[in-house]
Amino acid sequence: MTTLKSESVDIAGPTDVVILRQKVRAWSIELKFSLVDQTKMITASSELARNTLDHGGGGRCLMEMVSNGARSGLRLTFEDHGPGIPDIDLALKDGYSTGNGMGLGLSGSKRLVNEFQIASKVGEGTRICVVRWK
Repeated sequence: MTTLKSESVDIAGPTDVVILRQKVRAWSIELKFSLVDQTKMITASSELARNTLDHGGGGRCLMEMVSNGARSGLRLTFEDHGPGIPDIDLALKDGYSTGNGMGLGLSGSKRLVNEFQIASKVGEGTRICVVRWK
């Protein structure tokens, strides 16, 4: 996989979630994603950024425009140094929430992208990488 362009976005407050959404929209348009695929990626980025802020205490998102042969796509990697996720399988179940939400953030985000990877260590933080291909 080749990275064509990258940018790091800090996630320290609600305004940063909005800024990230706007950047994801612009990059999705630049990649010529359909309106449906733009919306899927924007929604996933918003959910994951909100989780980074609310559960991870803030962090960052590395945005990368990538290509893999004939395909191009958008890869987003969210990292925080929060408490981590003790049970990833449970956290990925629909309806599971540690907050006041509906419990669809992680599982919903996973369904909106083509690739989803999560790694978390209790006491150290969480890293989630998602890719949407054109």
